[in-house]
Amino acid sequence: MGKARQSVSAEAYGTWNQKKAYTPPVIAKTDEQKDRLKKTLLKSFMFSALEPKDMEIITMAMKECNFAEGLKVITEGEDGDFLFVIESGALNCTKNIGGEDKVVKTVNTGDVFGELALLYNCPRAATVVAKEASVCWQLDRESFNHIVKDAAVARRNKYDQFLQSVTLISSIDAYERSQIADALVPEVYNKGDTIVNQDEPGDKFYIIEEGSLYANKGDKRVMDYKVGDYFGELALLKNQPRACSIIVESDTCKVLSMTRNSFNKMLGPLQGLLSRQVMNYA
Repeated sequence: MGKARQSVSAEAYGTWNQKKAYTPPVIAKTDEQKDRLKKTLLKSFMFSALEPKDMEIITMAMKECNFAEGLKVITEGEDGDFLFVIESGALNCTKNIGGEDKVVKTVNTGDVFGELALLYNCPRAATVVAKEASVCWQLDRESFNHIVKDAAVARRNKYDQFLQSVTLISSIDAYERSQIADALVPEVYNKGDTIVNQDEPGDKFYIIEEGSLYANKGDKRVMDYKVGDYFGELALLKNQPRACSIIVESDTCKVLSMTRNSFNKMLGPLQGLLSRQVMNYA
């Protein structure tokens, strides 16, 4: 019988997770494959910030996988020793909710799936099935642990902790919150900067991480924003121009943005919560 995998705390602090001598795998690739893979990794939050040396190691360690439409790639509840980055195609992530399998997210080019089992040493959080023919790149647990994990865990935990303080999102479960955390991109602005302009088309949703802002409609100040508030959702939910201009009031301001594409992937939780809040806006 195989040895049972230990708990998260045991992995983090026990002998199981002590770093051993690491010899990265080298999987032969053509120059064309390397080029495709590097372009794919640069689209992924988890890999785009890697140092060139580490990017080269990861590039050589990954294996190309082609999944036919309908193929089950990952099964909820099972152990997992690989994650995948999508080069092309689309896959559905489903969870068993109330005895019924429900699609909770669709992942596309540049997205990562299967990472939770590696990040937190837990069973697979969802089943992943190819929605269409897809090309993905597989990375093993050991390479992930040595090259990618520390930075990925720190980033995700930072944003996850912050999102728990955002009233809108605090009710979402940990899995769904982690997906939102991965889609957020930090942006920094200075006093007087206009983040969105009234009547212009909008393709981003924002949550305020630091600083204060205010909304102008025409020449009238209509709303103030503080840490944990959000704005920009109306343009995405209703596909309409920005209702107000949003201007930085504090000396500096940091917001977390989510693009329309990422927003649309949050199939249920985020869109549902925001839709119920629309009535609060004039």
